[in-house]
Amino acid sequence: MTIRMAALPSSPIVNLLLGPPGRQRVRASQSLLALVVYLVFAVVQHAEVMLGLIDGAASNALTVFNLCGGFTFYLAIRAGLNERFTADPSLTLPQSAFAMVGIAGSYAITGPARGAVMIIMMLVILFGLFALSARQARALALWGFGLLAGAMLWKSQTDPLRYDPRVELVHLLFAAIVMISVSVLAIRLGALRSRLSRQKKDLEVALERIQTLATRDELTGLLNRRAMVELLAREHPRIERGQGPLSLALIDIDWFKRINDTHGHQVGDAVLRRFAELLQARLRAADALARWGGEEFLLLMPGTGRDAAQAVLERLRASVIDGGFEQVAPGLRVSFSAGVVQCGDGESRDQALERADAGLYRAKQQGRDRIECG
Repeated sequence: MTIRMAALPSSPIVNLLLGPPGRQRVRASQSLLALVVYLVFAVVQHAEVMLGLIDGAASNALTVFNLCGGFTFYLAIRAGLNERFTADPSLTLPQSAFAMVGIAGSYAITGPARGAVMIIMMLVILFGLFALSARQARALALWGFGLLAGAMLWKSQTDPLRYDPRVELVHLLFAAIVMISVSVLAIRLGALRSRLSRQKKDLEVALERIQTLATRDELTGLLNRRAMVELLAREHPRIERGQGPLSLALIDIDWFKRINDTHGHQVGDAVLRRFAELLQARLRAADALARWGGEEFLLLMPGTGRDAAQAVLERLRASVIDGGFEQVAPGLRVSFSAGVVQCGDGESRDQALERADAGLYRAKQQGRDRIECG
């Protein structure tokens, strides 16, 4: 039987009983609470013995059965054996099925107060509805009904004075009505859970899409300007902490307006995508490339000095020249100009970008298809 329980604060005793914080602690707390319920049930059952409603030996036997079973489930979960059952790591179905056996046994020995026991069986099934599939919930309800029907038949035959067959027939009809209702509820709840699961997945996909749109350029798939500004804000303090150099490069595709005017905007978009793919494929994992605006790109190179950054840009420039743009449009040749700087101590982000922009301007003024250091 699985019962939900709020998270407990950590302490030596709690850690000993339930283990470290996490999903396993929740499962262990649920099984331990179920064991406590069995113990309370045993106390109530003993009170019935004192009132002369239940035979003492039968009550003790059932108490031993319930407590041993509940303790076994608790130990199995506390030891982590339940994690082998990935489909039901909380052992909800076996614990509920075990509880059904104990409840049917209680019905068989309780006598005049046995009607209350049927309510407990319904509660077990209802608790299981929130963790079991519709098929499992129906199977559990059928299992409980079968156990209860067996106990009724057995006692009406062996102890007809206390278990009047007519009363047991009425009890059986009520049990059948409740079990059928529970089965219908299980089907509806299962369908609701499935719909909620689909909606959750749809929301996760939508959230991922929103996050992508917020941080990625839709055309090239690179970081957008906003995301790069945030990345610069995180990376720039590395210089002040003495964690190595940081270089920036502003890159601009040469004569891009002429490409658009000559070949059309669809070709221009294809050039941007191809250009981004070529650069991204040749960068380190630590480097970050963003579409800064239009045909302009910003490259962030942590841990890279100016000379090394210039060498990176030269390799990128050669790869773009041989980038196969003639496949985009016959005879098309693409190149870029860039200004590269190493961020200086005490220099602001905007100052470093201004120097990179000045380097890019010089590269354009001096004939394009070149790299200028700022």
